[in-house]
Amino acid sequence: MRYIVIGGSGFVGVYTIRAILDSLQGKVLCLDLHKSKDLPDEVEFVQCDIAQGCSMQFAYDDVVIHLAARAYAPKPPTRDLERYFREVNVCGTHNVIEAMLARGCKNLIYFSTDMVYGKPQYLPVDSLHQRKPFGWYGHSKVEAENLIFTARKRGLNATIFRPRIIVGAGRYGILTKLFSLVRYSLPVPMIGNGKNCYQMISVRDCARAIVCAITKGIPNAELNLGSHNPPNIQTLLHALITHAHSRSILVPTYARGIKALLAVLESLGAPLMYREQYMIADEQYIVDIEQTMNLLEWQPLESDSDMLLEAYEEYMRYLKS
Repeated sequence: MRYIVIGGSGFVGVYTIRAILDSLQGKVLCLDLHKSKDLPDEVEFVQCDIAQGCSMQFAYDDVVIHLAARAYAPKPPTRDLERYFREVNVCGTHNVIEAMLARGCKNLIYFSTDMVYGKPQYLPVDSLHQRKPFGWYGHSKVEAENLIFTARKRGLNATIFRPRIIVGAGRYGILTKLFSLVRYSLPVPMIGNGKNCYQMISVRDCARAIVCAITKGIPNAELNLGSHNPPNIQTLLHALITHAHSRSILVPTYARGIKALLAVLESLGAPLMYREQYMIADEQYIVDIEQTMNLLEWQPLESDSDMLLEAYEEYMRYLKS
């Protein structure tokens, strides 16, 4: 049995590889553009750019974990975002699927995103919710999911995960701006009043979900990943400020006005946040994880507060190194 992790040098990929090595028997391969220094020695690295094709000689019983994607970190170009995201997220996924099926390999785990849903029409957001994303990243993931839906008719066995914002030591992304404000005891502006919940998911809980999907035979299903009972943003940020011994204060804002300003900055090529991020920042946004828990016998072990504080501590260690 081989476990082939596409995008295995990335943040989620490294944690996933470690979880597989700890929990399952078999050989692990990492397919990526570059080899991460954090990859365990026993992992075989294969350089691959799925946007240009996939020449991997899959075996029929390989399990392919497809994590490779273009997202908002690192910062994308200011022009032609549609092409930027589609090159890897759509064309790359097409190349992987065709290479798998050509060799009779039919076991796929794919990481999509909750951004495929767009604005929540009801809560909690389940996997049957309409897919109506705000931007090109979400649209590219919808297209990739559609490729998988079609490939299932050709025999592909695929679990699709839709995680909320993934947090953990080693990845900061949009949190970098927040952490910097807290570090210097500067005011922390919120989009809206901060009374809404903005659910997250720990990278370790993501990796465990992948292992659970493998042990359950890779169900053909779309499954949400998120934390249990997330606190509201005010509570979460107060906990961070207290933990950091910061004098920062939370500043509520008029959400529509802030969103309009962010939209202008984005249109000028100087985005502080992207539309898919700020449009839901003041929304009550909780995904339904009951199906994931029941089908995979999985549950999230880390709270939003714990994962945010851990990420902050890692951020501070990184600045001091």
